[in-house]
This record gives sequence, C-alpha cells and structure tokens, in this order.
Amino acid sequence: MPDSAELQSLPELPVEELIACHECDLLMRKPSIEDGERAVCPRCGYELYRQGHQVIGRSMALVVTALLLYVPANFLPIMQLNLLGQTSVDTLWSGVLGLYGSGMQGIAVVVFLCSMAVPLLKLLCQLVVLLSIRLDFGRSYSLLLYRIYHHLRDWGMLEVYLMGILVAIVKLADLADLSLGLGLFCFIALLLVQVWLEVTMSPHQIWEALSGEDVHARD
Repeated sequence: MPDSAELQSLPELPVEELIACHECDLLMRKPSIEDGERAVCPRCGYELYRQGHQVIGRSMALVVTALLLYVPANFLPIMQLNLLGQTSVDTLWSGVLGLYGSGMQGIAVVVFLCSMAVPLLKLLCQLVVLLSIRLDFGRSYSLLLYRIYHHLRDWGMLEVYLMGILVAIVKLADLADLSLGLGLFCFIALLLVQVWLEVTMSPHQIWEALSGEDVHARD
C-alpha cells in the first residue's frame, strides 16, 4: 500500500497513470506487470486486471467461433419429442414463435431479446472493436460500441435459457420419447465459447488498446 507521502502526490500524477480499486476504492499508481501476471489491490487483495498475451488475436478467434455457432444453435433442432404418435421438433426460434402465437407476445419478445438478439449484438460489437484495434481504424466509434457492449452484458441470458431447456428435458424424459438434437450441443458450445471470451477479452487491455496505449494486446 502506498505511504502517506505517496498518496498525497497521487492527484498530481496524470490520470492515465492512476487506477482505483473497484472493491475498496483505493486510488494508486497503476502497477506495471508483464504478460501472464495480474495486478491486485494492496489493501483488499481484489484483482485489478490481468496482462494477457495476444489478447486481440485470441479474442477474435473466439468471436468468429461464437458467430459460426450462433446460427446452428438457434435454428437447428434442440430436441425431438414423440408423444402419442405425434412428433415435434423444437428449436430456439420455434420456441419464440410458439410463445408469440399462443398469445404471450411480451414473453416472446423478452426471450427473443435475451436469447437471440442481445447475444448476437454483443458478438458483433466485440468483433468490430477487435477489428478496429487490429486494423487501427475508427477508434472513436469502437469506444462507443465497447460501452454499449458493457451495457448489454446484463441482458444476454443464454445460461438461464439453457437451464430452462435442461429442466424441460428432465421433466419430459419420463413422459415421452425424447431425443436430443444438434442444436442443443451447438447452444452449449456457444455458451462455453462466450464464457471463455469473457475471460480472454481483458477489459483493461481493450480500453488501453482503444486509446492507443497498450501494445501487448495487439501482438
């Protein structure tokens, strides 16, 4: 933790050389760390940020993978249900249409936004941000898109929808002949890739790269 003399001199430092802990609000000099290391708050031990290696390249690969998985995850069959001689094939999109057609338009819109529209918009924002850093263009627009992405993070609820699918599968397994479709595995893969992307795409390094400060993220 900085001593009292150091704390008194902190306000005189440039803003880009300062960092505040999100947990205890301690204001300190931004520590200099190497690839693979992490900076922690000296007061509470909260992780301030990590210094990843090849963040842009790895994140871009994950974003492209997630976009490739998006279509099969949403439009390929999740499960096939055989009950009393009748067969139904369900997809994520057919679930939205089914809710809308049964008079639950509000719920259908919420499901569409949280399980399809927002996750796609998040991926597109991430892709444009990463491309702008890699190709060095449109940084001001990318800053806006990255802010939008952070506001959208709380609205993408793929894990909640997956939990609902798993609960439905468990309940229907004893009532009908149920078979899992390729769409379910693509949906699970999409969720895992997005979680991996959240871990890989370090916000600290992305903000610095967008401001032209971080050279490590673009390596």
